[in-house]
Amino acid sequence: MSDVTLAVGGRNYTVSCADGQEENVQRLARVVDGKLGSMGSNLSTNEAKNLLFAALLLADELEEAGQRATAPPAEPEIDVDGLAGRLERLASALEKAASTLEDGSHNA
Repeated sequence: MSDVTLAVGGRNYTVSCADGQEENVQRLARVVDGKLGSMGSNLSTNEAKNLLFAALLLADELEEAGQRATAPPAEPEIDVDGLAGRLERLASALEKAASTLEDGSHNA
């Protein structure tokens, strides 16, 4: 186990973590500190309450991200009329090419 010092909300906290996880824990603490900073004037004088609100905001963001990740992808928009027109033009061109080939083989 390693001890790592985290700066969150203007205070330093020393916590223990698994060896090799120090940078990850510090990165997570920066996320919490950033959330506290984004609360601006909504901070109270109660440090525990501020940390609770930051944790609730982060948990809400995490839940929303999870819901977006599990939502089925939106159906792609297909221009049916445009696609039908292109297919008709392609079919017409193929019929013309086939007719030209047939006429050429009969004249030979």
